[in-house]
Amino acid sequence: MLFNSLEFAVFLPLVFLLYWFVFQRNLKAQNLFIVAVSYLFYGWWDWRFLCLIAFTSFCSWGSGLLIEKHRHHATAKVIHLLNIVLNLAILGVFKYYDFFVTTFADLFLGGQTDGLLLKIILPVGISFYTFQALSYSIDVYREKLKPTRDIVQFFAFVSFFPQLVAGPIERATNLLPQFAVRRNFDYATAVDGMRQILWGLFKKIAIADNCAQIVDATFGSYQTQSGSSLALAAVLFSVQIYCDFSGYSDIAIGTAKLFGIRLMQNFNCPYFSRDIAEFWRRWHISLTTWFRDYVYIPLGGSRVSKSKIVRNTFIIFLLSGFWHGANWTFIAWGAYHALLFLPLILLGKNRKYTGGVAENRMLPTFREAGQMLLTFVLAVGGWIIFRAETITQAADYFRCLVSAGWSNPIQEDMMPLILCVLALLVVEWVQRAKPHALELSGIRSHLLKFSIYYALILIIFLCYVTSESFIYFQF
Repeated sequence: MLFNSLEFAVFLPLVFLLYWFVFQRNLKAQNLFIVAVSYLFYGWWDWRFLCLIAFTSFCSWGSGLLIEKHRHHATAKVIHLLNIVLNLAILGVFKYYDFFVTTFADLFLGGQTDGLLLKIILPVGISFYTFQALSYSIDVYREKLKPTRDIVQFFAFVSFFPQLVAGPIERATNLLPQFAVRRNFDYATAVDGMRQILWGLFKKIAIADNCAQIVDATFGSYQTQSGSSLALAAVLFSVQIYCDFSGYSDIAIGTAKLFGIRLMQNFNCPYFSRDIAEFWRRWHISLTTWFRDYVYIPLGGSRVSKSKIVRNTFIIFLLSGFWHGANWTFIAWGAYHALLFLPLILLGKNRKYTGGVAENRMLPTFREAGQMLLTFVLAVGGWIIFRAETITQAADYFRCLVSAGWSNPIQEDMMPLILCVLALLVVEWVQRAKPHALELSGIRSHLLKFSIYYALILIIFLCYVTSESFIYFQF
């Protein structure tokens, strides 16, 4: 079920009313209701996927109890490792098996894969809920979290529908305890959630879906396009993937607020970053911090020798790229960012910019503006690799970009989209220190607030092109 679909427009109000007016008095019933509607939401695509998420949830829940039971014995470590292997094996079969077989066949079998491929449909959001379930068992093993005996609470934690298929990837330490206590309706929080949902829909429908029309057409015929058109398409894809993914996160976080649940921030104005290290602290925060805490730091992080720092950095970025999909382009994208990140971490400058840009100032300095522009250009280069279907196509795209002729690529029918993108940049710059762009607590005029809301709603309807799926559903 898509957030930008008619089905969800009917589903959400009904679930909201039942949640608060029918099931509020009984915590167990309320959590069971969350599980039921989350499974309905997820099974809307294909009910067979429900067996997989239920199995993943049960294994991680059971492993937590067994780890606690055998806390002071080697058995606990065995159970812990078995659960990790089982979850990653499921993810590997469904997401990576055909990729490995195809790669092996290309190297040793002359490309012959007859009878070897499974050709299994990739379950939506499998990478997200697998990592979320794994974080629970790992934290239980590390004694950062007590295991829950309430299986309903745990299933609600893994399957909570707003963030189920594209994050944020929640930690059990944050989300699970929220299902253990009674939630009370808070009007101000719910209104703020509706604002965040509106901003997310604006980013997705008015900007991302319209960018997709131009990007798909240009990348599909890049050999015949001018260099300026290719540059514009690369920039628009950078805008598209940001608005598509952060738009989903805004809708998910806003929807969760309607049910009294707080989810972590997943994006924090990444294109206002002054270097690549800052970009990665602001982009897909839930995944970046997951790899940091469960892979990078256990490997020694940056408190090891220079050679091991290089190793750890490449491991973390290559895994991040591979997490996105079974394609060499994603691995190359990860390696590209590792190469950009390495000089900063080796020189000890990877945490140079931890505060907001232009703090307590309306405009950045010339230096800050130049740094943000350079970081954005470097990110765009990475997105070309990410968007390409093959490494060869990515290389060819770069070749055409620099060798083809240049002219004004902006056509008259693109102007509404350009204006929406400019509006996005202005609003997010002004609101960059706020939790989200439509956090309007500083505006006291109700007339002005509602004018902004209705203007966004009107723009969404006027700019609607098609009910596009979210890009990160494929991951």
